[in-house]
Amino acid sequence: MKIEIATLFPEMCESVLAESIIGRARKKGAVDIACRNIRDYTKDKHRRVDDTPYGGGMGMVMQADPIFNCYEAVCQEMGGKPHTIYMSPKGNVFTQKRAIELAALENILIICGHYEGVDQRVLDEIVDEEISIGDYVLTGGELPALVVADAVSRMCEGVLSDELCYQDESHFNGLLEYPQYTRPEEWHGVKVPEVLLSGHHKNIDDYRLKMSIEITKNRRPDMYENYIKSHEITDKT
Repeated sequence: MKIEIATLFPEMCESVLAESIIGRARKKGAVDIACRNIRDYTKDKHRRVDDTPYGGGMGMVMQADPIFNCYEAVCQEMGGKPHTIYMSPKGNVFTQKRAIELAALENILIICGHYEGVDQRVLDEIVDEEISIGDYVLTGGELPALVVADAVSRMCEGVLSDELCYQDESHFNGLLEYPQYTRPEEWHGVKVPEVLLSGHHKNIDDYRLKMSIEITKNRRPDMYENYIKSHEITDKT
């Protein structure tokens, strides 16, 4: 998989992408993530990429040309149009389901807006979807783009040691994850549940599923209802 992030702050993105699991995956070639500076694609001698909004208003708006020029360069290098995402509070809220779908794609371009946004004309021409990571507003699209890149990349082959690393956790199967424990067996007077020490794999699996359902019901009743319906389970509580 190839992910390109078009941004005004590539160093900010690189500082995150170079670390931890994603950083190691990039070094060994399990996933290809690159950051492009949109300023490199402006024709303005001062590398300006924004201007005042038509109709008045506060702040500045990113111009269409530098973003489009960056997009064309990515298309040329990829040999075709990548699935193009614009990170925006107006977009559809990002979910694990969408992350799974995006992980199946070959090429993705994520555009990071800044200031008061981006000229709508370039969005209308090149963007396939707008994605939001929540109902709040940040100063730019870089942090949301990193969230999407991380969530998508970790499901690519070779990034994690095993598919179970992401399949057996919150949201992947429609439930929140069960509680986790490690050594020591007793901490501050609280012991690890006996079933986890039993070595009986079916009992452990049953316990974890029960806890996942219970936690989901208490914390995310919307997810719980969807899970019950999708599995045709009768709630007897």
